[in-house]
Amino acid sequence: MRRRRYVGLALLALALSAPCPALAASEPRVTNLRIEEPTSSWSAGNHFKLRWNLDPAEVGEIRGVSLRLLGVPHEGVPEVAQMEPRPEMSKWVEIPVDPNTDRAVPGVYTAEIWAYTARGRGPSQFAPLRFDNARPDPAVPWLDVAWYRTDVAPLLRISHPATPLPISGIRGYAVSLRRDGAEPPCALADRCTLAETDLGAGIDDDTISFGLLSEGTYVASVAAVSGSGMSSLPSSVQVGVDGTRPDLTLEGTGGGWANGPVRVVARATDPLSGMAAAGATGPRTTIAVDAAAPTVAQGDEVAAIVSGSGVHAVAAGARDAAGNARGEEKASPPLTGIVRIDEDPPAVAFARSGDPGDPELLEATVADSLSGPAAGTIAVRPRGSTRAFEPLPTRSAEGRLSARWDSDSYPPGSYEFRVTGHDAAGNPASSALRANGAPMVLANPIKVPSVVHFGFGGRQLVWHRCVRSGESRRCHREVIEPFGRRPPSRVVPYGRSVQVGGQLVAATGAPLAGAAVALVETFDAGAAASTRVTQLRTGPDGTFFARLAPGPSRQVEARFGGSNLLTRASSRGLKLGVQTALRFRASATRALVGGRPVVFRGRVPHAEAAIPAYGRPIQLQFRLPGTAWTEFRTVQTDRAGRFEYPYSFSDDDSRGVRFLFRAYAPPQPGWPYEPAASRPLAVSGY
Repeated sequence: MRRRRYVGLALLALALSAPCPALAASEPRVTNLRIEEPTSSWSAGNHFKLRWNLDPAEVGEIRGVSLRLLGVPHEGVPEVAQMEPRPEMSKWVEIPVDPNTDRAVPGVYTAEIWAYTARGRGPSQFAPLRFDNARPDPAVPWLDVAWYRTDVAPLLRISHPATPLPISGIRGYAVSLRRDGAEPPCALADRCTLAETDLGAGIDDDTISFGLLSEGTYVASVAAVSGSGMSSLPSSVQVGVDGTRPDLTLEGTGGGWANGPVRVVARATDPLSGMAAAGATGPRTTIAVDAAAPTVAQGDEVAAIVSGSGVHAVAAGARDAAGNARGEEKASPPLTGIVRIDEDPPAVAFARSGDPGDPELLEATVADSLSGPAAGTIAVRPRGSTRAFEPLPTRSAEGRLSARWDSDSYPPGSYEFRVTGHDAAGNPASSALRANGAPMVLANPIKVPSVVHFGFGGRQLVWHRCVRSGESRRCHREVIEPFGRRPPSRVVPYGRSVQVGGQLVAATGAPLAGAAVALVETFDAGAAASTRVTQLRTGPDGTFFARLAPGPSRQVEARFGGSNLLTRASSRGLKLGVQTALRFRASATRALVGGRPVVFRGRVPHAEAAIPAYGRPIQLQFRLPGTAWTEFRTVQTDRAGRFEYPYSFSDDDSRGVRFLFRAYAPPQPGWPYEPAASRPLAVSGY
């Protein structure tokens, strides 16, 4: 079909080029043949409106006007149409649709028009019909860079559509720009008007500037427009505009002192154009130490090693994908930080020891000219041993360490000391020497020993030594003054207070006046309280006295806590036994043999000790004059300490006999009182 089209066009050209014979002046003539619609030279539609004129003087003689469409490349299209003549005439001409393709074929067709009379045909007039409804291939837009600063106008470049081009050629390009999304460049999907063709100077008019844009992301859409106004499918490209400099962080700076090389890292972030590495001209991050040439890394991170003692300045900069830079101009200074390094240990030495006024106080100095002194520890061990040094509680303040050696807790002997100090960077240094270079060694004891004498009684103890012989008891009265000679134990009835006393002296025997002494009472198991401490102070002669309050059995000790010049000391322990309290009574003093029983009742009244739920055993005993006490029943108290037992006199031998009865509390584990018996009760039988 294409071949026949070309043949028709060739014949038309031959006809147009052939010489025409001269026409008589009376021949009918068509004048002013023109295309009224469309107004452009090329049309995307296949309808053309032709308009022409006839000489009004000849209209009466003209029998008709004929029109023929030349260049139609297929059969079945009428070539001649007759129209009634008028002075001014018009007609719509349609380029027919090819039945094989269901569309009109683009090309340049020719409309031929002539008038005829009875005398014959007049000369032909010709008008070219330029038809092109082919869409050009897409034109791809591109940018020099993906992101622009707000002070740089983005320049859009357009790649030409692929060949073959439409027969009408390329009129230009339609361009649209929209924030955050694409927008068709033309109102219709397949064609653009002249007004919508932003670049209308032909195929090479392929560059457009958007001017300065505000920050954000845009989408530029481009369609190639043919000479007939047909548009290609639009192609898009994103236009990024970033006017904000990247943010920076520095890791490894701003902290305290380090004792070795420090790795510093600069990291850059940018929410729009980003910091992803993209070659030598893309985003980059820089870091410089002490104003030296910076280390440059593509992308968002760069690291450097800072070394050497001293205070080092670190500066970081960054450039994002749009070219916004920080740290490269005065308007945006770099992010700076400080790295402090001290690689040298401090100087340490013992400053004082063995002060006559406070021999246990140890002091040492820690000096460092760069980072300054920090904490430290003073430690001790027996001299010449291989044992690890034992650290002492050490205080640190302004380059001075102090510790107190509790020499009372160590046996006599020679001891060596070591001080370990740190500077603010953590560098350690140790020394076992004094400031004058002598070894730091002390001989224990370094304080004056003290002694506590302690015993029952006041300044004197009146002691009765008694011996029982049968029914009688003989006692010898003795007065004891020295505290150390007084008996170490004593048993007293329940509810009685007991006096104790003592004396604090130096090892030389000199009394220690005005010293604090703690009286420590440790109660036996089962007591409600475990210990009781009473603070005392010695008199001018070193003596102290106290009265022990009533309560359970206990151990009693006097303790001196020592001082800067005196050792700690503890007295011997005294044992104070307290008898169990017993209340005992009978329902009658006379009992009828064979009659009603006598009821014995009693109680163990102790608030300072708890009686278990199962009670406490109590022995009931009796005796006759001249005989020993004999147990006849053991009863159990209740939780309140109460007990009772009915006793019947059934033996006739009991008549006229006077019996003595008593209750006896035997020893019991977990009971903080000594065994004791109640007062005897007399009951006679009759």
